[in-house]
Amino acid sequence: MSLPPFHVQPADTPWPTEAWPAGDLPARAAPRVAALLDDAFSPAGVARLGETLACVIVQGGRLRAERYAPGLGPEDTQPSWSKAKSITHALAGLLVGEGRLDLHAPLGAPEWSGPGDPRAAITLEQLLRMSSGLRFQEAYVPGEPSDVIEMLWGAGQDDVAAFAARFPLEHPPGTRWSYASGTTNIVARACGQAAGLSGPAFEAWMRERLFDPLGMRSAMPKFDRAGTFIGSSFCFCTPRDFARFGLLYLRDGVWEGRRLLPEGWVDHARTPTPQPPDTADFGYGAHWWLGMAGPGSLSANGFDGQYTVLVPELDLVVVRHGRTPLDKKDAAAAWVAQVVDAFR
Repeated sequence: MSLPPFHVQPADTPWPTEAWPAGDLPARAAPRVAALLDDAFSPAGVARLGETLACVIVQGGRLRAERYAPGLGPEDTQPSWSKAKSITHALAGLLVGEGRLDLHAPLGAPEWSGPGDPRAAITLEQLLRMSSGLRFQEAYVPGEPSDVIEMLWGAGQDDVAAFAARFPLEHPPGTRWSYASGTTNIVARACGQAAGLSGPAFEAWMRERLFDPLGMRSAMPKFDRAGTFIGSSFCFCTPRDFARFGLLYLRDGVWEGRRLLPEGWVDHARTPTPQPPDTADFGYGAHWWLGMAGPGSLSANGFDGQYTVLVPELDLVVVRHGRTPLDKKDAAAAWVAQVVDAFR
């Protein structure tokens, strides 16, 4: 399968490590984008999409448009929710590139070390593709059983990875796609173990290797008491910093002429998983969603309507943050796709 090519950064375009270079919206897109932003922040838009708190649009490496809800601005951080999963993919890539993690070798979680434990065969690749086979109930509806809520705020909150890793297999590894936040926390713990660091020391490593080179100074990753980055759900950033992270992937893992992510790692993220998500709204790659804004697009999606959408064919990044109830999430995702379509 061929993947759409990435645009080469124009030689005269400064990188946004210190500040975002600005530019105007293309003439063909400006009226439609303005109308969509007006709609999203209007009372009618709030009724239809939930609250939109921020929108940042980057094309050609330049900040083309942004808008914030009253009382908010560029310096205010927003929750990542599951957009943190895509950050975890980047962390895993750094360690795979150093040879500290192997995509296709058994991960070796301590919970799976008993004689004959079938979970011992689970690989990092299967975890990143949500195909580990582990049982995990990802539910956010009040009154329904929810392993993710128990992991983040209940019995699992002190050691999110151990909580997730203790679940039994529901399917043989690699045979069934099933979205599970617990999967990501197992990966996040493995990243810390591969780096030989945890808690504040691993956070410092994250900053040195990923956040600081991009200028993501607002990033606030959260850790559990065991010292594991809660990579499923918790990395607060400004919308502009989420756009920086998106631009790293849109530039194929290269920043200011230096390769940060291993060659091919971004293509790993956007290669469809072998087990298609039958019940998902979009396709899935490796800790990134696929197709939300048309063929070839990829996105980091989070609860409550948090999106960082990348469109290689348009060299475009769209970041949207909000408070969107589950019954309005499809409308919010469709609104982001309409913003993208304005550039076509």
